[in-house]
Amino acid sequence: MHRWFKHRTYYGHDFSPGELLARKVGPISVVLPALNEAATVGEIVAAVRRDLVAAVPLVDEIVVIDPGSVDATASEAAAAGAAVFAEERILTGYGRVAGKGEALWKSLYATSGDIVVFVDADLEDFDASLVTGLLGPLLTEDAVSYVKASYDRPLAKGLLPGGGGRVTELVARPLLNLHWPQLAGLVQPLAGEFAGRRALLEQLPFVSGYGIEFAQVVDVFSLAGVDALAQVEVGRKVHRHQSDEALGRMAAEIIHAAWARLGIHGGTLGGTLTQFGRGDGGLQPRTHQVGVQERPPMITIPEYAARHARPGCGPTEST
Repeated sequence: MHRWFKHRTYYGHDFSPGELLARKVGPISVVLPALNEAATVGEIVAAVRRDLVAAVPLVDEIVVIDPGSVDATASEAAAAGAAVFAEERILTGYGRVAGKGEALWKSLYATSGDIVVFVDADLEDFDASLVTGLLGPLLTEDAVSYVKASYDRPLAKGLLPGGGGRVTELVARPLLNLHWPQLAGLVQPLAGEFAGRRALLEQLPFVSGYGIEFAQVVDVFSLAGVDALAQVEVGRKVHRHQSDEALGRMAAEIIHAAWARLGIHGGTLGGTLTQFGRGDGGLQPRTHQVGVQERPPMITIPEYAARHARPGCGPTEST
């Protein structure tokens, strides 16, 4: 059963695609940012197309944004029925910022849905009920504009019920509880599965890298208030686990995004992280770029505003 969070209270819901279809008003887009995810992206796209396009016409488009995969991600996604866009060919006049946030930002330009559902492309054992769960609060509650997934995480021996990952528990959750306690009820604030109304998403800045999910829940809260947020239980989520070093870089980018929103250091945050690994000559330092860049709200981009029938803006740009 899906349970969604609002005002820190859970309410039981279990909507079928047919029931949600009856409540649907405008088009719905499903977006998968996918970098070298050939092993899983096709199965996810195929499941959404089979269950939520062919069986019940709830979803209007499935879009994969490819930031430059060197494997068969693009061909697997296209063969399964997705519209595939190379990230670097969207809004080319604005250059490119590295990181997942760029794919999410540019997906707003490439899609047409009034509601956009974002799904990570590395999920195993994917079920389309993840999408219907995220859509439930948006299609039944006018006050809800942004929904995060909540799930159990498989461990080597069983599940960690309701628990976040290491970065969530050690970094993101303490930051939220300290500085944005109204968001303390979010079980998975860093979940890559979320959905929102375009009217809200287009007003948000999009940060680069791993800071995107954290920054976005804070920005939604700041812009629309806690009543606009919901979360929905979607069972369990199985995906790849990253090394401690990779998680350290993720944590640094989240802290960077949080401190930028708190005004700490006056916007002069450091942009590198030094880590250590043992080599033939002993411990060796490795320095990584972890600075977070931000894209402006998409509604401020003239090409986007014109494409989505916003008056008073300049001509469109070819993708």
